[in-house]
Amino acid sequence: MAVGLSSAALAESGVVLLKRFVQQTERAEGQFVQSVYRQNGGRGEQSDGSFAFERPGKFRWEYTKPYPQLLVGDGKKMWAYDPELQQVTIQTLGDALGATPAAILAGKDELDKNFTLEDGGRMNELDWAVATPRAADSSFARMKMGFANGQLVAMEIQDNFGQTTLLRFTEFKTNPALNASLFSFTPPKGVDVVGE
Repeated sequence: MAVGLSSAALAESGVVLLKRFVQQTERAEGQFVQSVYRQNGGRGEQSDGSFAFERPGKFRWEYTKPYPQLLVGDGKKMWAYDPELQQVTIQTLGDALGATPAAILAGKDELDKNFTLEDGGRMNELDWAVATPRAADSSFARMKMGFANGQLVAMEIQDNFGQTTLLRFTEFKTNPALNASLFSFTPPKGVDVVGE
């Protein structure tokens, strides 16, 4: 008598996929669509743009629609540039990243130190991992990462006020050659600079 395993039994847990992603993805780039859902279930704003990151601590997150905004981390500092307000905010990167969703993408491999991890099961053809921040003062309550064929394709972030942000990634390129200039920023002349 032959005993077969179902495809579900052969599937890897979301936690295994998340840890493998963090260990094997030193850098990446791609596009994203971000949708915000209010606590009452209503849909808020939708944004899109591009991203790139290189571990540890280097990232570029650029919103193009509906309002341009740029976040750049060089491994030491983070710049948040709002062209419409003509303002740049500068923070120390450690303070800015902490136990945030960005820390999962661009941070050091410290998942178990900063998050409680659990398998989120399979839903909508994605395998999910759930990360709950260990720090009580975190800016979000929990985050889910969805994988298809081992590739990160979605992040769902629930903040402490019940609002949910869903990120869908496309054109995700793992470990491409990235130009170092992506992770540097010089404030344009004439803008207000807040912070360091």
